[in-house]
Amino acid sequence: MIFSDLKLAQRLERTEARSNASFVEARARLYSGSGATWTEIAGAYALFDGPASELTQSFGLGIFGPVSEAELTQIEQFFTTRGASVQHEVSPLADTELLALLPARGYRPVEYTNVLYRRLDPNLVLSASPNPQLHTRRIAADEVPLWAETSAAGWHTEHPSLGEFMLEFGRISASSNGAVPFLAELNGEAIGTGGLFINKDVALLAGASTVPAGRRQGAQLALLEARLRYAFEQGCTLAMMGALPGSQSQRNAEKQGFRIAYTRIKWALAGG
Repeated sequence: MIFSDLKLAQRLERTEARSNASFVEARARLYSGSGATWTEIAGAYALFDGPASELTQSFGLGIFGPVSEAELTQIEQFFTTRGASVQHEVSPLADTELLALLPARGYRPVEYTNVLYRRLDPNLVLSASPNPQLHTRRIAADEVPLWAETSAAGWHTEHPSLGEFMLEFGRISASSNGAVPFLAELNGEAIGTGGLFINKDVALLAGASTVPAGRRQGAQLALLEARLRYAFEQGCTLAMMGALPGSQSQRNAEKQGFRIAYTRIKWALAGG
């Protein structure tokens, strides 16, 4: 049994922070004029991926120890000097002094995220058998464009305005150090994508997308199994993912043995 405690929260938060830092590094490498960068302050990772990016925020604030007002000011200046709003993802296992410090400085809660986890072992059993007609595999180095295009196509129907954004996001994500992109194919055609990032012995699952014509074929179940098995083979003992509370993504994860570790709150600085 792995209990939801501070030690677990530190492992999960650091893994997500490292994954996002790797993404920011990839953007800086691929787009030299982007200004993408990150820094560590008071144990938290402050990431700048552009003023409008969802990744422009901090991760792990207060989870590795108390945060002083001076340190919080330093983090805030990291964002404001780059023309970005100030936002922090905060675990409920973070230092309790943040509960008073953040509202006192003008922060307000704006979003919840359920952080889920499951133990990895050699006897991996999912709740349903993957479609035998599906083939899953890691992509080759020259297949980053294919992976990005497939991922973006899966988002296009629900969010047509995000097509170009998701295509660029997919290219960067698949090119990040530590990323292990997986592809699902049906009769030789790419229909689904799944991302994986490994930090020490923790595997972060993300990047799930299926093209409209390939849905209800079991692509995401097959990709989940493939990534979990690969992660275990690489020495991982734990897998994690994030989901909107009460969402279908959360229900699907719980069907496959994931448990909610905690519900994280995103805090935004008013006017910042």
